[in-house]
Parts: sequence; C-alpha cells; structure tokens
Amino acid sequence: MANELDGIATFVAVAETKGFRTAGQRLGVSHSAVSQALRRLEERLGVPLVRRTTRSVHLTEAGERLYSSVRPALDEVRAAVSAVGELGDQPRGTLRVHTASAAETLIGDPFLAGFLAEHPHVQLDLVVSDAPVDIVAQGFDAGIQLGEVIDKDMIAVPVTGDLRLAVVGAPSYFARRGRPTHPRELTEHDCLNWHPTTDSPPYRWEFTENGRNFSVAVPARVLSTDAALNRRLAIAGLGITMSYEGHVRGALSEGQLLSVLAEFCAPFPGYYLYYPQRRSASRALRALVEHVRGRRRSGRSAKRVR
Repeated sequence: MANELDGIATFVAVAETKGFRTAGQRLGVSHSAVSQALRRLEERLGVPLVRRTTRSVHLTEAGERLYSSVRPALDEVRAAVSAVGELGDQPRGTLRVHTASAAETLIGDPFLAGFLAEHPHVQLDLVVSDAPVDIVAQGFDAGIQLGEVIDKDMIAVPVTGDLRLAVVGAPSYFARRGRPTHPRELTEHDCLNWHPTTDSPPYRWEFTENGRNFSVAVPARVLSTDAALNRRLAIAGLGITMSYEGHVRGALSEGQLLSVLAEFCAPFPGYYLYYPQRRSASRALRALVEHVRGRRRSGRSAKRVR
C-alpha cells in the first residue's frame, strides 16, 4: 500500500499548480525531488501522467483520470488528519489561502503578522494572484476576494468593509491635458489600465451616475498586470489611472496625485474571507475567521473612540 500511495500527493500538487517548481514550494521540497517522485510514479503505473514543455505542465488523459479519482480521497485524508489535530490544545497545521493582490495590499502586513503571532503552530501557504480560481478544486482552505464575485454557496466574512475607487493623475498631467468632467471624456485621455492576467481583457472602468452603474472602455497608453506600476506611472505624469482609494490616499495628501470624477465613484462592498460550507472547518481556519472578525471589531471601536 505504501508503494501504491508513494508520489500521489506530489502528483496532485503538480496537477493543481501546473508546475514542478510551484508544486515543490507547496510541498516544501526541491524542484528535482518533485520531478523524481513523479517519474517514479509514472514508471510504476506504466503510463505518462503529465506532458512537460519548457513553459508549462499539462495532464495526459491518464493523468486527468487519476487526478479526478484521487483528489476527493486526498481531501478526506486531509480532513481526517485535521480532525485528529483538533484534539490538540492549539490551532495547528497548514492553511492554504488564495488572495487577490489588491486585498493583500489593502489588508496589510500587520494583519498576517498578528495572526501568525497569535497562532505559532499554524503555517500559512498564501498564494497572491488575480487569476480566477476555484478554491475547492485547487485545494485551498479559503480565499480573499471581492464579495460580488464569490459564489453564493460559500461562507463569507467581511475583511475590509466598503471600498471606493478613485480616478487619479498627476498635477503635471492635468495641467497639460486638462481634467475630465465626465467618465465618457476618458476616451480622450492617456489611461494606465490593468488586467488580472495576460489572457484577460482590459478592465472596464466602472462608474455610477444617478443610481445607474455603467462602465467605460478606456484607451490604454499602458496596459499592465501590476496596478502598483500604474500608480507610479501616474505619479510620474504619464497618464490617468483608476485605483482603490486606500492605495492612493498618501499620494493624494502629499499632492503627488489629484482626484477627478469623484462624484461618479460610489462605494461598493469590499473584500471577504470566504470558504466552503463544510460541516466543520479546521481549528486553524476557525482561528483565521475569528482573527478577521476581531480585527473588524477593533477597527469599529477605534472609529467610535475618535
């Protein structure tokens, strides 16, 4: 039985991460160790499980069949191990969390540092990416994402509260090109736009007017997967960008950026920690949920005091 199971967890990690290096990072082993374990499994089964190229890894038909069969069983094993760990006096184990990049920067390092300091026996496997993800299919315990894109069958706990977008540019840019007075005028400006992945369409800038939501397909002087880069280019006077208000508050207060079209930027529900509706979440996940709720409570208390 031991020989039959050898390499299965490695294979699942490769299937879900689509790469040997990233699978090794998840498992805490080297790239070569992953390659060797997978090769031994393929030799034992007598069929190739993955197709390797210099750029990517894809499952073969045999690999797809094996993955679909062993993934649920592996989840049950992990759940059983987690249940045994619940018998201990403290939360422990590894939490795999997928978070959008903007959520990670809005939440801030103190949030994660505080959680890890409170729970020294919990290891955090944090994947920061804006690519769409099915947290259940890809083996994550939880995710952090905008509430509007979270499936209704998930349990969601607010992390940030309501958010607001801001359209900003440098004083030098507006002195040169003028300020737009309506979102439709953005088509006449140099815009610094964003998309979550290289395969995704550019973000359509979203606005509200007289209670009606609408979007504008802006011309992109720069199209980037890095919103922080767009903010730096905006400060340099190269164009207008749309950003979370929290990301540009400092630049606005220092006069590096100016805000326009604020009357068309309405608040909207922010980021949530979400996870599947399981009968019993692990103690480590429950600890993270409580940390999120405690942070929100302390934030509201601080506002009342001020």
